[in-house]
Amino acid sequence: MIGFWVAAALALVLVLALLFRPFLLKASGANVSRRQLNTAIYRDQLTRLDRDRTENMIAEADYAQARAELQRRVIDDTREEDAASTLRAPKKTMLAVGLALPLLAIGLYALLGSPATLEPNGPQHAATAQDMDRLVVGLAKKLEKEPDNLQGWAMLARSYKMLGRNVEAEQAFARAGAFLDNDAQLLAIYADLAATNAKGDFTGKPTQLIEKALRVDPENAMALWLAGTAAFRGNQFDAAIRIWERLTQQVEPDSEDARMLQESISAAYAAQGKTAPKVAAKVPPKVSATGGEAAAKPASGASVSGLVDLDAALKAKAAPGDTVMVIARVPGTRMPVAVLRARASELPLKFTLDDSLSMSPQARISAASEVEVEARISKSGMAQAEPGDLISAVQTVKVGANGLKVQVNKVRP
Repeated sequence: MIGFWVAAALALVLVLALLFRPFLLKASGANVSRRQLNTAIYRDQLTRLDRDRTENMIAEADYAQARAELQRRVIDDTREEDAASTLRAPKKTMLAVGLALPLLAIGLYALLGSPATLEPNGPQHAATAQDMDRLVVGLAKKLEKEPDNLQGWAMLARSYKMLGRNVEAEQAFARAGAFLDNDAQLLAIYADLAATNAKGDFTGKPTQLIEKALRVDPENAMALWLAGTAAFRGNQFDAAIRIWERLTQQVEPDSEDARMLQESISAAYAAQGKTAPKVAAKVPPKVSATGGEAAAKPASGASVSGLVDLDAALKAKAAPGDTVMVIARVPGTRMPVAVLRARASELPLKFTLDDSLSMSPQARISAASEVEVEARISKSGMAQAEPGDLISAVQTVKVGANGLKVQVNKVRP
C-alpha cells in the first residue's frame, strides 16, 4: 500500500513539473526585444519577395507595391518604444493548479477507483473464489459455442478440478478428446478424477487412462503413483511394491514424497503379512570410558505404549479388514518416528511404539523427548490420509509414557 502512494506521489510531481516547465526553465531567447524579432521577420519576408520576383512568380508592379508596404511597416515599428519580450511566471495560477490537481486526482480515485484493494486483507481476497467461478462459467459458455476447441476443454477441466468440481472436471476432460493423447500428465489427472468420482474404484476407465499415460511417458510420476495405488487396491501387492519402488528413484531422499512412498510400500508388505526391508544405517561407534568401542543401544524406556479403541458410534463404519495405524511424530514434523499397523478386527489394540517401528534410521523415537500420537483406520491402507478415514485426536506425550488411551472417534472430512 505504501508503495502505491509513493508511486502516485511521484507521478503527480512529474505531471506538475511538465506543466510548469515553461515557467521554471526560461529559454535563452527570453530577453530578445520585440523590435529585434520584428526586424528578423521583415527581413525574411523581403528575402522571399525577392526570390518570387527572380523566379517570375510575381509581377513587377505587385513586387514594387509589396516592397513599399514592407518598408512602411518597418518605419512604423521604429517609431514605437522598444520593449524586451519576457515571459513571467503566473505564480497565483501555478499555486492554484498545484493544489487543485492533487485534490482532483484523489477525489477521482476515491470515486472511480478501488481503494479497498490496497488493503492486504481487503475484500478482493474474499471475492477471489467468486471471480474464479465467474471466469469458469464464462469459459464454459464460450466452449459450448466452440465444441472443437479441445485445448479450451482441457483448460476448463483443470479449472473445475482446482475448484473441487470433480464431476464437471471429468466431463470436460472427456470433451478434450484427442488433445490429451500425447500429454501423460493430463491423462494422469483425468485418471485420478475418474477414480475419485468412482469412490476410489480404479477398475475400467481409470486404469485404461493410467496405462495410456504410461505409454506416453513411462516415467510420469503421477501416473506411476496411481498405477501403484490401483494395484494395491486390486490386492496386487507385489505389483504395487515394484511400481512404487521404481517411483522412489525420482524423488529426493528424505523428502516428504519419499517418506510417503516408503509408508505405502510398508503397507503393501504388511498386507501380505511381511515386513518391509529397511536400509541398514551406518551408526558411528560409541567410545566407552575406557577408550574402547561400545555398541550403540537404544535409550532405556524410549517407547510409548497404550491402548487404541474405536468409538461405539463408528463401529459400523469399520470393516474387520481395515488397516489400523498408530503413529508417533515429533511435534512440528510430518515424518513418523514410529508406525504400528494392525487390522481393525484386533481392536481394542494394545500398542508399544519404539525404534523397531521406525520408518527411517534418521528418525527414531529414542532421539525424541516428546511425540504426538494418533490413530487412524483406513480402508485402503494407504500411508496418506484420505477422506472417510476414521481418526483420533492427536495427543502430545513424553517419550517413556505408558497407559495412553487413544480413541478413534471422528471421520476425516
